[in-house]
Amino acid sequence: MFKRIPGISLGCDYNPEQWSPGVWREDVALMREAGVDLVAVNIFGWSNLEPSPGRYHFEDLDEVIGLLHENGIRVNLGTGTSSPPPWLSSLHPEILPAAADGTIRFPGGRQAWCPSSPVFREKAFALVEQVAQRYGSHPAVALWHVSNELGCHNALCYCQVSAEAFRGWLRERYRKIETLNEAWGTSFWSQRYSDWSEIQTPRLALSLRNPAQIIDFHRFSSDELLGYYRGELEIIRRHSAIPTTTNFMVTAHIRNLDYWSWAPEMDVVANDHYLDHRLGDPVAELSFAADLTRGLAGGKPWMLMEQAAGAVNWQPHNLTKAPGEMLRNSLTHVARGADSLCFFQWRASAQGAEKFHSALLPHAGTDTVAWREVLRLSETLDRIGEVAGTEVESDVALVFSWESWWSAEGEARPSQAVTYLDEVHRAHRALRELGVTVDIVAPGADVEKYKLVVIPCLYMISDEAAENINQYVGNGGSLLVTFFSGIVDERDRIRLGGYPGAFKDVLGIHGEEFAPLLPGHEVTLSNGATGSLWTERLRTTTAETIATYTDGPLPGVPAITRNGNAWYAATQLDRRGLRELMRSAVESAGVTPAGPESNGDVEVVRRSKDGRSYLFVVNHSAQSVQIAGEDLVSGKLITELKAGDVAVIREAGND
Repeated sequence: MFKRIPGISLGCDYNPEQWSPGVWREDVALMREAGVDLVAVNIFGWSNLEPSPGRYHFEDLDEVIGLLHENGIRVNLGTGTSSPPPWLSSLHPEILPAAADGTIRFPGGRQAWCPSSPVFREKAFALVEQVAQRYGSHPAVALWHVSNELGCHNALCYCQVSAEAFRGWLRERYRKIETLNEAWGTSFWSQRYSDWSEIQTPRLALSLRNPAQIIDFHRFSSDELLGYYRGELEIIRRHSAIPTTTNFMVTAHIRNLDYWSWAPEMDVVANDHYLDHRLGDPVAELSFAADLTRGLAGGKPWMLMEQAAGAVNWQPHNLTKAPGEMLRNSLTHVARGADSLCFFQWRASAQGAEKFHSALLPHAGTDTVAWREVLRLSETLDRIGEVAGTEVESDVALVFSWESWWSAEGEARPSQAVTYLDEVHRAHRALRELGVTVDIVAPGADVEKYKLVVIPCLYMISDEAAENINQYVGNGGSLLVTFFSGIVDERDRIRLGGYPGAFKDVLGIHGEEFAPLLPGHEVTLSNGATGSLWTERLRTTTAETIATYTDGPLPGVPAITRNGNAWYAATQLDRRGLRELMRSAVESAGVTPAGPESNGDVEVVRRSKDGRSYLFVVNHSAQSVQIAGEDLVSGKLITELKAGDVAVIREAGND
C-alpha cells in the first residue's frame, strides 16, 4: 500500500495541538504499548502552523513528528487545510460558502469555505507548499493526507463564485448553449437559455427545479473538489515521492461525491466509516461500505482511515460498543479487504465539539474496558499479519452509482418512499445472508469474470453502460435487476417505449406504467412473498412469469420474471422473498457461497493470493457456530467459534 508497515497496521488520528508537550511524551509511550504503527497528524493544524497571514510556526509539529519517529511510529501527514483559521475568513469573507437558500454559512465549525474560491485555494496551497517543502523527504512520513473528508460539509456551494465556476464547467462539457438546452430539456417551463451568463446554481425555488440541472450541479461539485485535491497533490509531488491519499466517506449519510471518478487519483484508497445507529442494521451497512471501498480500490487492499473505538458524538443517540464489538467491526473491515485499521482519535478531547467522541485512550485512562479492548485488537492484528496483501474472492458483482443515487431521489418522482441506497442495502444484505461475498462495481465496469451481476434500483444508466450489461448476458452471464432500473439516460431523459428502458429487452418484459403503493400497504405474490412501496403494470415478451400479484392494484400481473438467465423483481420484496429470489439467481448462476446461510449474524469471507488462503469468520450472533481449522486469532486448532468471537482460518495449501 504505502511504505511498508508489515502486516495489518493499527493507526489513529492525533491532535497534539490540544495538549501540552508533557502529554505528547506520555501519549507516544502509550502508543507504543498499544502497538500503534501509524499516526495521522496536522489534520486540523492550519491555525497553529500559520497563526497570522504568512507567519509560519513549525516547531511544535517538528517536535511531535520527531517524537513519533524516535519511537518507530510512522506518520500519516495531513496538509492542514481542511478548516481555515479565523484570520482568513475575517480578511476574506468571500471564501465563505452559500447554502441552497442563498444564505452564507459562517465560520465556527469546520470546512467553512467555498470549493471554487480562488482566494481560499491561493492561501491553502501556500500552506501546502510550506508543509511539503519541510517534510517531503522526512523518514517518518509514510503517507500524505490531503485535507480531510473533502466535501463532508461544503460539497455543494451555491454562491456566485460557484455559479461562475459552474458555468465554466458547463461550457467545457457542452461547448454550445444549444447542446446544454437539449440536455437539460429547457423547452419545459420556458427555461431555454440564450447565453451562458444566465445560468445560476440551482438554489431553492418556489417550485420544482430542473432535474437535469441539479444532476449536473452534483457532477460539477464532485469534480470541483476533485480538482482541489489535484491542486494540493501537484504541490506535494514537487517536493515528495511519498504516496498520497485523502479519506473518502463511503457511508450511509454522505452522498455528494462520485468516488468512482476520484479513486484512480489515489495512491491508496482510504475510507472513514462509523456505525450508524439510525439505520435498521448498522453492521450490514458496515459490510456494504467495506465492499464498496474495496470496489473503489479495484479489488486491492485498502485503508480504513477512521472508525470509532466506541460511541460517536453526532448521532441523536450515541451508543457505545459492547466488549468484543470493536474487534468484530474491525475484522469485518479486514475480511473485506482492509490492510490498515485506523481510529479517530488517539486521545479523547477535553474540549470542543467532539469532546464526547470516543478514542483509543478514553477520558478515564488506561484502567478501563475500552483500553483493554484496544490492546486485544492490537494483539489480534499482530497474529493475523500474514493475511496482508491477499485479496477478497467473489463471483458476484453489484452495480452501484452515485449519479443514480442523486437522480433517483430527485424532487419529482413516482414515490418519495423509494430511496436508492435502501434498495442497494437490501440487495447486498440478501446476498450477505446467503453467505455470498459481493464485489461492488461502477456502471460500465468489466463484469465478464463474474457469474452473477445484481442491479438494484439503478434509475440512471448511460447507453454504453447498459450495452455492457446486455452483452454480458448475451455471453452467458446471469443478471438480476430490481424495480425502477434503466429508466433514464445520463441526461435524466426518460427512455421511451416502455419500462425498464435500458433493460427491457434483455429481461424480456414491457412495463406500461408504475403503480407505487402507499407506505404501510402490501401486496401478496403467488409464491407466498409480499411486496411493498412499488408495483408495475407489466407484461412479458420473452420472459416467463415466476410470480404474480394476487391482490392489490394489479392482480394477475407479473411481479417476478425470468428470461433465461436474467431475472426481474417489479416490487420491493419482503426480506425473505428477496433472499429466496437471490438464492434462485445464485444457484442458477453456479455461485458457491463462502459460508453458510444466516440472518447476517455470521459473516464468512475468503481472502487469498499466491497460494495463500484465509477464511474470516465473524460471529455477531449469541450462539456458537461450527468452524474447523487452524485459527490465527487464537493460535489454536478450533472446531467451533463462540458467540461474539472472530476467527481467521489458515486454509490448506498455505506454507
